[in-house]
Amino acid sequence: MPSYAVHLKKWGDQGKALAANAAELSFLEPKRQRLAELLTLAQDLTAEQNTLTARKQEVTRQLAAVIAEGRILSTFLMVGVREHFGSRAEKLVEFGLQPFRSQPRIQVVGLDGKPLKRRAGTTAAD
Repeated sequence: MPSYAVHLKKWGDQGKALAANAAELSFLEPKRQRLAELLTLAQDLTAEQNTLTARKQEVTRQLAAVIAEGRILSTFLMVGVREHFGSRAEKLVEFGLQPFRSQPRIQVVGLDGKPLKRRAGTTAAD
């Protein structure tokens, strides 16, 4: 399908040819005038569309700047909240933050179900 610009160029050329032969094609005059009106309207709408596209790009840039600044500010504030309440406080959940919760200690048991004594310097993963 041809682009809008191709249609507009074609309509302009057709309108000029019809106007040049208006005496011979007088029965088509009302339709030629309507095509000329549509051509003008389409050109105006194309210009408006281009203006809106440029405006949209500017708004998109502004939005990106606002989001970037907001992310930095939000991070700063949440660091302050974590500093104030402490990294382990359950109050952090209220702010959408995950409190630090240490992993439960794993107790190694033998085949009889009784805990095994660890040697010094070993970990549960050994």
